Amino acid sequence: MRIAVCQINSRDDQTANLSTARGLLSEAAAGGADLAVLPEYVDYLGTAERLPPPEPVDGTVGSFFADAARELGIWVVVGSFHERGPDPAHTYNTCLVFDRRGELAASYRKIHLYDVEIPGRVSYRESSNVAPGTDPVVVDCDGVRLGLSICYDLRFPELYRRLAVDGDAQVLVVPAAFMVHTGRDHWEVLLRARAIENQCYVLAAGQIGQHEPARTCFGRSMVVDPWGTVLAQAPDTTGVVLADLDLHRLATIRAELPSLANRRL
Repeated sequence: MRIAVCQINSRDDQTANLSTARGLLSEAAAGGADLAVLPEYVDYLGTAERLPPPEPVDGTVGSFFADAARELGIWVVVGSFHERGPDPAHTYNTCLVFDRRGELAASYRKIHLYDVEIPGRVSYRESSNVAPGTDPVVVDCDGVRLGLSICYDLRFPELYRRLAVDGDAQVLVVPAAFMVHTGRDHWEVLLRARAIENQCYVLAAGQIGQHEPARTCFGRSMVVDPWGTVLAQAPDTTGVVLADLDLHRLATIRAELPSLANRRL
């Protein structure tokens, strides 16, 4: 299976964001990708005041990417978008997966929300306007099992163990908008750790560059193999990185180093 991770600088113009994302998906398809992964909040990253009204899964954003998947004949992981939430004050941070026909194959609502309070330095509470999801999700993609996650989920290894063990995931998908100050030290380390400990490929598609209000995303979208080797990494710009997944290699690694089979807890 050939995959593409797409790196984008989403801003506070949803129409422009979707247009850029569509161009990256076309580039991925032209490169022979069977599956393309977009970053977290590909639809909008900006101030709350300019955020378009959140939509259901089959709204404008969902329909846009369903059409793209069908027209290009590829699987599309919409890293996440602002889904209409359980009440007017909260949205869901939701990942969508569309198959080659443009049919919705799976949706996943981000479980772990980024709440941090460091007096005098950082005050950010994602839970103030986002409601958490509750259920891990694995989806079959042309016979390959994809485990879904979003950004801050990456710091919670128990989620990925459930995806790999209970869901039989072979590939872990991590769309993100990782901040620069944490990304430069933790992004690659955590991605490689999740790949090694679960003996899965990891597909990490990140936001890049400046976003309002006053945030900078790290980028460095990458593909990691089940041994923890980085197969491909994006430069610090908008673009697409392609890689081929070797499921025979995955099976060999799991057979020769059977850590999943040997677990006792």
